[in-house]
Amino acid sequence: MDDKIKDLTGKLRLAHLGGGQIRIDKQHEKKKLTARQRVMYLLDDQSFEEIGALVMHRTKDFGMEKQKFYGDGVVTGYGTINGRLIYIFAQDFTVFGGSLSETHAEKICKVMDLAVKVGAPIIGLNDSGGARIQEGVRSLGGYADIFYRNVQASGVIPQLSAIMGPCAGGAVYSPAMTDFTLMVEDTSYMFVTGPNVVKTVTNETVTSEELGGASTHSTKSGVAHKTSPNDVECLEDLKSLLSYLPQNNTETPALLPFELQDEVRENLSTIIPDNANKPYDMHEVITGIIDEDSFYEIHKNHAENILVGFARLGGRSIGIIANQPLFLAGVLDVNSSKKAARFVRFCDCFNIPLLTLEDVPGFLPGTDQEWNGIIVHGAKLLYAFSEATVPRITVITRKAYGGAYDVMNSKHIGSDMNFAWPSAEIAVMGAKGAAEIIFKKEINASEDKEAKWKEKEAEYAELFANPYSAAERGFIDEVILPKDTRRKLIKAFAMLQNKDVDRPKRKHGNIPL
Repeated sequence: MDDKIKDLTGKLRLAHLGGGQIRIDKQHEKKKLTARQRVMYLLDDQSFEEIGALVMHRTKDFGMEKQKFYGDGVVTGYGTINGRLIYIFAQDFTVFGGSLSETHAEKICKVMDLAVKVGAPIIGLNDSGGARIQEGVRSLGGYADIFYRNVQASGVIPQLSAIMGPCAGGAVYSPAMTDFTLMVEDTSYMFVTGPNVVKTVTNETVTSEELGGASTHSTKSGVAHKTSPNDVECLEDLKSLLSYLPQNNTETPALLPFELQDEVRENLSTIIPDNANKPYDMHEVITGIIDEDSFYEIHKNHAENILVGFARLGGRSIGIIANQPLFLAGVLDVNSSKKAARFVRFCDCFNIPLLTLEDVPGFLPGTDQEWNGIIVHGAKLLYAFSEATVPRITVITRKAYGGAYDVMNSKHIGSDMNFAWPSAEIAVMGAKGAAEIIFKKEINASEDKEAKWKEKEAEYAELFANPYSAAERGFIDEVILPKDTRRKLIKAFAMLQNKDVDRPKRKHGNIPL
């Protein structure tokens, strides 16, 4: 028996070495942790239980039978993060560059299946050169097996992806179908076709970083939801993100201990400028409302005219969607609509209440927006809010103009509670533009057109550029003092916590993609 134990111990030791010490050293030279180090850092101490440590590939072509490593380039298993069960796979770049083989894919599929059966989040740490070319279609089939499981798990368990090295070709579609994708700056990249293919086909010269690096995907494409400066920070970001999420779609996020006290926030009364055209930072409003230091922003550098992220309010995990007047005056455009719609749908999947902070002058006009489908992309956000059954509350801080008023979680599309500050302006458009249209003949007939225009602008503003007309109709439930916003929201979300909505039976809706 001693010999057999010694034999097993030796095999496990080899499995823990991955591709060997030389390749581990090369990984460290690139300022990257190994797959196993990443798993051990992310999970609670001593909690990791590995599955498939002794798996090896079955390929005999191209001399592959002479190159075999235990684990076959991916570490898989389960453990806990802050005591919560999670499943995990981490691709090992020291073994065949982390390339995906048939058995590599089988290991990933096994933990994905377990995660769905048990109802626990799954985290994928991606660091792979792509499909293992020596295996041909078997490798491609392995990718498809993973993609299928991503879709089946969608909306059932949280799926988080961290890109911690290369992720190219077909490999990019699995992270793209998960709920959140994090990238490490300077060491990770994602693209369907690499720089060499781009050069050949389009004659463009571009680096891997420019084509698909963390900066590119966090600002331009929106593929990455968050970036981190190094592996350790990325893993810490994963832990933070997970803390706002439930285990699965049948549970709610953990409610932290909280006792309602003096929740008045006087500073909220001084944020909105007297001049309605002057910008302000919506981050200040968010900070004044939520529990201290609890805002976890998503897509921070992409479509900056809208803010989305998680926060805690009275110990409760909530999702926030907020127009940002500092960028493009907070208008809705193609990118901001998609960004917000995706976030709303995720929160609805996992029973996370939604808070909308509204200051929107409308949709961004122009040929670029129209030709790029602002109609259908704006409809995505409208659809997402209308579909959501979680508790939904809106606070209008200033402008709520035109169709954008409807789209931003208005009472008409199912919002549960709608508040407005005294500074709110709820109308079809701004008073200046409205006066020009409604009173055009009167203004043109006047001897002092400028004075007449200002007079009519003031007349329109008194009628509509305020929250009271909407409040009279019941479209606004209450006009509140800014300083009372936090207290009102804490009590309203508590009141709505047992909300239940029955929808007509259907296979699924047809969201305007």
